[in-house]
Amino acid sequence: MSKKYEVNLTETERQQLINLTRRGQSRARQLTHARVLLLSDEKRNNGSIKDSEIASLLAVSLSTIHRIRQQFQTEGLTATLEDKPRSGRPKRFSGRDAATITALACSTPPFGHARWSLRLLADKVVELEYIESISYVTVFNMLKKTNLSLI
Repeated sequence: MSKKYEVNLTETERQQLINLTRRGQSRARQLTHARVLLLSDEKRNNGSIKDSEIASLLAVSLSTIHRIRQQFQTEGLTATLEDKPRSGRPKRFSGRDAATITALACSTPPFGHARWSLRLLADKVVELEYIESISYVTVFNMLKKTNLSLI
C-alpha cells in the first residue's frame, strides 16, 4: 500500500537535516521531526522502513509520523521544523510591574513597620494603583526572580 504523503528530500534538504541532527543544539521536537523526515525519505530508503519501525525507533506515535509527513508535503521543510506559535494566556504583569514592586521593596517600609512583608507590598501596590490586584504569592515570585530577600 502506498503512503498518502511520501517524503522525497532533495540533496540540499537531506544535508540540512543531517547537519541539524549532528549539531545537537536544536530543540527535541525539531530533532524528532528531522529524524522522522530522514527515515521517511523514499529516495534514500526505497520505502524499506515502515512507519511502525520509525515509530518504535524514535519513540513517537504513528499519527505523529503521518502529521509530520503531511506538514512537509503541504507546507515545506521550514514549516515542519519550526513550531507555530501556541495559544496561551498572556502574561498578566509586565516587566515594568515587576520593577515597580522591586523598587518599592527596596524603599523604606511604611511607618510602624520594621520591614516590608509580601502582603504589605501587595496591598501597597494596589493602594498606589500601580496594579488593579495582585496576590502576595505573585509578589514573592517576582522578587524571587530578582534574588531579592525581604529578610
